[in-house]
Amino acid sequence: MPEISRFYGIVVRMYFEDHNPPHVHCEYSGQEALVDIRDGTPFSGQLRHRALAMVAEWVSLHRAELLDLWRRAQALEPLHAIDPLP
Repeated sequence: MPEISRFYGIVVRMYFEDHNPPHVHCEYSGQEALVDIRDGTPFSGQLRHRALAMVAEWVSLHRAELLDLWRRAQALEPLHAIDPLP
């Protein structure tokens, strides 16, 4: 599973040919959550509130790019890194 970003100790990954909805896997401090790219909300797992708020902000900043990466991952095309939160 390629790592697509890392910021403030949060690691964001995306699987190839993963299930819908379009999402990223976010890990922080031993916790993991699946976060919907379309609205930045978690739908599985858990993250600390502050980490989740940062992920939601990052998703909103990069939504179009993340949706393009999701399309690429479904087509088994190479993925690229996305800038972290500043």
